[in-house]
Amino acid sequence: MATRIPWIFPVRVAQIIFAIIVLALTAYYISWYSYSDTVNFMLFNGIWTAFVATPYLLLAPMYFPRVAHILIMVAIEAITMVFWFAGFIALGVFLPPSGFCQWGRCRALQAATVFGAFEWALFVATTVVATLEAMRTRSNSAGTKPGPYASGHASV
Repeated sequence: MATRIPWIFPVRVAQIIFAIIVLALTAYYISWYSYSDTVNFMLFNGIWTAFVATPYLLLAPMYFPRVAHILIMVAIEAITMVFWFAGFIALGVFLPPSGFCQWGRCRALQAATVFGAFEWALFVATTVVATLEAMRTRSNSAGTKPGPYASGHASV
């Protein structure tokens, strides 16, 4: 009998892959000794998502349920969502119009902006689900029993 993989696992894998893509594209730009706070922030977003936030959100509910409090999970989801929103908007404003963006580093940043927007959309979805789960869990059990989101057994 085949076990069903919860929908959150492929979403988390996509979040990690998109974060690594943004990390690589922004690192390529920075490797040419170009300094920009906006590009550095997108580099931070890639590192934060790929190596801190997403591994915590994926592994803590399964292996460390005591540190996977539902409100901490929602806070990390929301903070990461805001980081990506601010990052891809700022990077889009930083770039010249597409007609003037003919060199490789500029194209890399255009791609980083698009992947940042996809990453933001994924985090909007997971943040909404986590928030709804937190509200459901808090209203049903008054916060004394961890919900399915915290235990990693449900769809989230």
